[in-house]
Amino acid sequence: MAPREPQSLEVLHRAEVGAARRLAADYASSLGFEPRICERMALVASELATNLIKHAQGGQLILTPINEDGRQGLQIEALDHGPGIANIDAAMADGFSTAGSLDYGLGSVNRMMDELTIRSSCREGTHVISRKWRRDYPRSLKPCPLDIGIATRPKPGFDLNGDDFVIKHWAESVLVGVIDGLGHGEPAHAAAQTARQYVEAHFDLPLEKIFAGTGHACRSTRGCVMALARIDWGGEWLEFASVGNIEARVIGRAAPYNFNVRRGIIGLNAPEPRVTRHSWADTNLLLLHSDGLATHWSWDDFPELTDHSANQIARHLLGKLAKDVDDATALVVKHL
Repeated sequence: MAPREPQSLEVLHRAEVGAARRLAADYASSLGFEPRICERMALVASELATNLIKHAQGGQLILTPINEDGRQGLQIEALDHGPGIANIDAAMADGFSTAGSLDYGLGSVNRMMDELTIRSSCREGTHVISRKWRRDYPRSLKPCPLDIGIATRPKPGFDLNGDDFVIKHWAESVLVGVIDGLGHGEPAHAAAQTARQYVEAHFDLPLEKIFAGTGHACRSTRGCVMALARIDWGGEWLEFASVGNIEARVIGRAAPYNFNVRRGIIGLNAPEPRVTRHSWADTNLLLLHSDGLATHWSWDDFPELTDHSANQIARHLLGKLAKDVDDATALVVKHL
């Protein structure tokens, strides 16, 4: 039977780090998490316990089962009365350490957990609250009717692509996105990959939480811009959020969608995205593309593409509209 009460562990010495790891793994297993996720919960507890000893001479770890809006999960908290964290955003970036050494603790926790909140002050110490939700999706009774195509290439003369993309299916939903790392080459590639990896690991969270977590993950990179669209083809709606200059169009509607795009760089100075929700019909076509493609064009310029597959449309637009001075990516979603 799953524990009904929170369980706590005083962490004062390095010997307790192993105990924290075992407690988290067993607790997560008792709540029904799959073994792979239980191991991640063990790693999170280990990272937080290590930080308690390294930065605050000890503290308390608390594990609590959570239930919210029909979802079940595990909350892992770490509390200490240490000197606090002067720059929380920087501390959540990989490679940051207040102890002067390489430290991946909070960056790892951000990647492995679905939600992470940190409250810290020099007077009261630090309180870290992390949450992981169980993913129990009902099987769809019919196959996905969406055709998704992608075409991407690096800036001419570069081996590494500073653009990336996301395609994740579950139940009767799909999440798609285009990511553009700032600049070109290896730094842009690293930023885009960091963002993609976070999004893929947290694809079913609310879009605003995906952007927040991606921003924390990208603090150690030069940053990126990103647009995400979640299409619920069972309920026939589309949810959209964007920060930066990713172009988004929906074709096949009498009136255009009013997508609300925020300006900024994710990982640097990005504002919170504005999430909008719209109807979705089987006559619609969604196009996302990076600024490596020209923006001044009309769908009417390509009448021959109407009956083509999503992959064919993406490749054709990339070939016709891509600039020679940038990485370029086009993603297309239409009905089969």
